[in-house]
Amino acid sequence: MISKTAEVIEELAKELRYPEELVVKESLKVFLERQLRQIKAEILQITGKYQLTSAEEMEVCYREGTLEEGNTWRDLQRLDHLEYKRDRLVELLGKLE
Repeated sequence: MISKTAEVIEELAKELRYPEELVVKESLKVFLERQLRQIKAEILQITGKYQLTSAEEMEVCYREGTLEEGNTWRDLQRLDHLEYKRDRLVELLGKLE
């Protein structure tokens, strides 16, 4: 049994006269780029809050004592996770090219 998604891909490919693989590839690329934009926006929100550029820089500030850990450690954990996801999405996008 063919899935509804596969049916739509097949129908779209026929209408546009594109190979199904190209339709899937371009769709996946758009999806990954959208996810990447959302993650980058979250990263900018956190880094802007502390006037930093990365989780690594935030850790340096902790070591130097220029940033209090009290209420910021959750932001550091979130930032670190977002940076990992960003890097992974960039890697996956590179595989599509």
